[in-house]
Amino acid sequence: MRNAASLPLSRRDVLKLGAGSATTLAVPTAVAKLPAAGPARAPVTESVTFTVNGTPRTLTVDTRVTLLDALREHLQLTGTKKGCDHGQCGACTVLVDGRRINSCLSLAVMNEGASITTIEGLGTPEALHPMQAAFVKHDGYQCGYCTPGQICSAVAVLDEIKAGIPSHVTDDLQAPAPRSADEIRERMSGNLCRCGAYANILDAIEDVGGTRA
Repeated sequence: MRNAASLPLSRRDVLKLGAGSATTLAVPTAVAKLPAAGPARAPVTESVTFTVNGTPRTLTVDTRVTLLDALREHLQLTGTKKGCDHGQCGACTVLVDGRRINSCLSLAVMNEGASITTIEGLGTPEALHPMQAAFVKHDGYQCGYCTPGQICSAVAVLDEIKAGIPSHVTDDLQAPAPRSADEIRERMSGNLCRCGAYANILDAIEDVGGTRA
């Protein structure tokens, strides 16, 4: 059997061996220069009190918890849906002090003292909110996943129009905002329906708003 030292080595073999040795030597040196890891930081928690669907609630939560997760995971109000979790689909829309927000983009601790209304607080199966009843009447849903956010947003849309708040398609900022189909479509554009029930959703909102022919 031939001795390993007597085996002929090509120039390529020598370069490979040299590179491997350099890497072996360099790795411990690089690791030695890394700063020592300190102890893991405990999550920062804070108490927050707000009113949810008419009931005062106090929670102690991680300051990074969103309002959406506080509602779903801490208060078990699962009607508010988590869709994209990036504020792009509107499935998590709730009303905070009467104004609609994407609850996935708001931290729970930012809502200290606020009055929050979720889909559960708008109505009950025995006493539906007019917008809920209109969605049922006009079949404004298919799978239903986006429906809670759609309904909360629709309620806020009619309140915005009533308050004279303009949208991007409002022609005359000095005149009362119209309850036209274009106005409603623009104002509802942040609420996506993957099933494509937009025509029926518009019918439901126009019905409640008193503009449906």
